[in-house]
Amino acid sequence: MATPKELSDFLQSIERRAYKQTAYAVRDDHAALDIVQDAMMKLAEKYAHQPANEFPMLFQRILQNTMRDFWRREKVRNLWTTLLSAFGSNSDDGDERDPLDTIDVEDDSDEPSTQLSRNQTIKLIEAALEKLPARQREAFVLRYWEEMDVAETAEIMGCSDGSVKTHCSRAVRALAIELKKQGLENLGLSNAINSDS
Repeated sequence: MATPKELSDFLQSIERRAYKQTAYAVRDDHAALDIVQDAMMKLAEKYAHQPANEFPMLFQRILQNTMRDFWRREKVRNLWTTLLSAFGSNSDDGDERDPLDTIDVEDDSDEPSTQLSRNQTIKLIEAALEKLPARQREAFVLRYWEEMDVAETAEIMGCSDGSVKTHCSRAVRALAIELKKQGLENLGLSNAINSDS
């Protein structure tokens, strides 16, 4: 049985990675924060009595289910928004957002050229990830960013080990092709392909 400190330490250690994983999946920073917080609350409320070594698997399962709930709600909301907007779309109020307002400014101590290069590389990788089908993206993120093994990923995704390997293999190949087009060839994707074969 885990102690409150073990639970607190686990949540603190997983917070940043869980947010990044969720932000890639739902493509909305504010929604990602809400989803991660909900998942953390559910883990604390329902599973705090479990052994600490079970927290990673439990949390990932809760996080994936919370993301699925978000997508279901978004699907319904988008349907109603589309239907209602057909009845009266007068956009004369000039409430257009300036694209420059959406640019994130990061304050790192690196050289500006290094910072720019890293940010451009991250944007290319994010764009390539967004092009993947949802199941491939989910398998890729769990296997290579969350560093879960095939069995853990299969349990979280609710599919077989073979399906996880197939999703990962397709994701890695698609990412490698897309990133090669962008001039990024040496990101270690060939090693990822070989590790799941």
